[in-house]
Amino acid sequence: MFEQQDANTREQVLDLVVEKGPVTASAIAKVLGLTTAAVRRHITILLDSHDIAEHEPGHVGKRGRGRPARHYVATERAHQRLADGYSDLAVKALGYLGQVGGGEAIDNFAAARSREIERRYAPIVRDAGPDPRVRAQALADALTQDGYAATVREIAGGGFAVQLCQGHCPIQHVAGDFPQLCDAETQAFSRLLDVHVQRLATLAGGEHVCTTHIPVGAPVIRPAARAALRH
Repeated sequence: MFEQQDANTREQVLDLVVEKGPVTASAIAKVLGLTTAAVRRHITILLDSHDIAEHEPGHVGKRGRGRPARHYVATERAHQRLADGYSDLAVKALGYLGQVGGGEAIDNFAAARSREIERRYAPIVRDAGPDPRVRAQALADALTQDGYAATVREIAGGGFAVQLCQGHCPIQHVAGDFPQLCDAETQAFSRLLDVHVQRLATLAGGEHVCTTHIPVGAPVIRPAARAALRH
């Protein structure tokens, strides 16, 4: 019984690393209502099984004394465990489509998928209202329901832009061979949110998360700065 509870908790820890990584043990502990020590025990097991790995943040701000907190991300092995069992079949099917119809056929398929994504999520995003930040959160919630482990993360205070991060992608294996699918998804997000978005990273490209930059407001130019721009 206790072993099953441990296994269930460990899966919850892994799910949070997938969704929120890079993430610390203390952050996971707060979400799950556990002690940091208990979470670290599960993290040790996940590290040993190569489901997660330590991640060095690209930018480290000013820190207090003591050792920097360790951050964790999901590995390729973890994503493969979560992957759709039909991925191999999809890769073969698209490969055959490319052989028969050429690159144009693949592009047409990607465009059709882009329209399908837009149709699926348009009502949800529309109902969220005009605020681009709220619309992005609504899209992230809907994507999470479909297995993408999506979150919206503030950057630079969140005043001008946010990032839509997808910790898992059900078609990651397929998109690795056919990046047109990632491009199609980005285009759909742009139409859904009614802003120009930019894809910064993808799981299919070897990153630990798919990251889409979403502008949510225009920077305000102060009078002094505006005057300087005229000269």
